[in-house]
Amino acid sequence: MRPMRLHPALLCLLAAWSLLLLIGGCSGSHAALDPASPQNTSIKNLFWLFFWVAVAVQVLVTLALLPAWLRRHRTIDPPPIDPEEHNTKATFIISILVLITTITLAVLLLGDFFTGRATHAAWYDPEPLKIKITGRQWWWEVQYQNDPEPYKSVTTANEIHLPLGKTIEFDLESADVIHSFWVPNLHGKKDMIPGHPTTLRVRPDREGTFFGQCAEFCGEQHAKMRLMVIVEAEDKFNAWLEAANRPAPEPVFENQKRGKEVFLTSSCVMCHTINGTTAGSRVGPNLTHVAGRQMIAAASVYNNRGNLAGWVLDPHKFKPGVRMPQNALDPTQLRDLLDYLEMLK
Repeated sequence: MRPMRLHPALLCLLAAWSLLLLIGGCSGSHAALDPASPQNTSIKNLFWLFFWVAVAVQVLVTLALLPAWLRRHRTIDPPPIDPEEHNTKATFIISILVLITTITLAVLLLGDFFTGRATHAAWYDPEPLKIKITGRQWWWEVQYQNDPEPYKSVTTANEIHLPLGKTIEFDLESADVIHSFWVPNLHGKKDMIPGHPTTLRVRPDREGTFFGQCAEFCGEQHAKMRLMVIVEAEDKFNAWLEAANRPAPEPVFENQKRGKEVFLTSSCVMCHTINGTTAGSRVGPNLTHVAGRQMIAAASVYNNRGNLAGWVLDPHKFKPGVRMPQNALDPTQLRDLLDYLEMLK
């Protein structure tokens, strides 16, 4: 049986289609080639350097092989060969190719070296904003650390607010298995190995909402271990941080008061914290200002009443295998609980 061969025109078509897909994925809120920081700009430039060098090599190799492919069906007797002349030509051609290869690899090596220096430039900032990120199965705990005044530290989950133009130092660690912190628009991946804390610095230079992802398989719900990063002006960030530092608001209406009682007397209190109440467990995300988050379930679904109700009753429909148990609440209890949770802003 003759092996299947792809026609050169088909190969060119596939290459063009792949390039279109690549260009289409170069922008957006989850794209490494749409940088929102100087660190990722350097990484993007290195990628395009490697990409265009690879394209040039492919084109040159294809052009070199094209005459042989066009003459593949011809049957002609080869001319007599002078061994000495043949060896001289072969030595010259091989020397040129080795020189070109050496120069190409040297260019790529220098590009990689200077990219490494550029990504570490943020380490020269003596006063970064420190944020501790803890990877858990399957969500992200986010703690804004305040060393001079620890009581002003803020704990949230799966949603990170960053001030524009400020150097951020992420202190990364894992609470269970190997995770990998990756916000494509801001920086490269950083593995989080249990028992081995690490750090990552970045300085966002563009406002917007960007999505991150655990980039290391960590169990059944690895694909839905996402996070949202919101880069905003410093005054907006400071306002958000001040509001996030406040305890949960007290319920005003009777239905909200009943909802708070449902929360404090059900299994919810065994896993979650709401600052200002007796709920203080850290098994699950901190819910002090849960209504202010745009998404829930580790940025898997939007934070609206319907999704919140479904998540409370049966989270396994959203994320099979998630550690949160089902909650057997009657319709009245569920309605009051949702009324309470929706006021936690």
